[in-house]
Amino acid sequence: MSVIKNVHLKGKDFLSLKDFMKEEIFYLLQEAAVMKQNKIDHILTGKTLAMIFEKSSTRTRISFEAGMSQLGGHALFLSSQDMQLARGETLADTAKVLSGYVDAIMIRTFEHEKVETLAKYADIPVINGLTDLFHPCQALSDLFTIQEIKGSLKGIKVVYVGDGNNVAHSLLIACAKVGCKMTVAAPEGYEPDQEVVKLAKEYADQAGAMIEVTNDPVSAVRNADVIYSDVFTSMGQEAEASERLNIFSPYQVNETLVSYAKPDYLFLHCLPAHRNEEVTTKIIDGPNSAVFQQAENRLHVQKALLKALLI
Repeated sequence: MSVIKNVHLKGKDFLSLKDFMKEEIFYLLQEAAVMKQNKIDHILTGKTLAMIFEKSSTRTRISFEAGMSQLGGHALFLSSQDMQLARGETLADTAKVLSGYVDAIMIRTFEHEKVETLAKYADIPVINGLTDLFHPCQALSDLFTIQEIKGSLKGIKVVYVGDGNNVAHSLLIACAKVGCKMTVAAPEGYEPDQEVVKLAKEYADQAGAMIEVTNDPVSAVRNADVIYSDVFTSMGQEAEASERLNIFSPYQVNETLVSYAKPDYLFLHCLPAHRNEEVTTKIIDGPNSAVFQQAENRLHVQKALLKALLI
């Protein structure tokens, strides 16, 4: 792909990839590749990122914190329980206060409406580090990893197997915008949100891509270039764990299922993984797996995002 120039994202919020054009997505991927080659670049000296966590985190917290440090800036870890949010201060007031202290806000929370409210009242960029509806930072990293390994995104068949959750939603939007063919295989009643699927299909039509949802994992993974999995039970669903394990067991990514994919298929997982539940140890630790390269890429992609939003 030719070098993309004249893309201006300074001051923009990053709540969902719905709000980003294809060219802007490819620009961020291009910048991420530069960041991966040049890990230390103090372009954000004097900048501060506030990170609000209502959900626990490994990759999101560490990649943003390390990324700000490598770019010369500073990240503040803010547990919602340690803030006045826990005592009833509104998100609107919090957004206005933080806007006077820091240069951007990243929040990892439950309801997507919280991110939207924060963005509405903040005068600085707000980044969605994860909500129950979307996980755009993960999807951007997924695209970067696929492009890095496969050499291209156009026409790549990506198959997500499992719960139609926030990761599936963001991946649907991301793949549709950049021209991937994406199929989600989920049990009946656990398919992705219908409005998200409808929107993804509209983007796919514009990009010459394809979006499909099915209950049949075998038909889904036929000739797949990428097989993607996530835990069967996400944060906040622990009470459903036994029931979900039973319902989702036919959707385990194992040797039998991947035999229907292309021989050089790529296995991805947003992590953390529950080995021998949604994916067998042999697959996630096997030669087709790129889950740790994918995890590392969160750092490079988020540095590219921070640079684009703040410079």
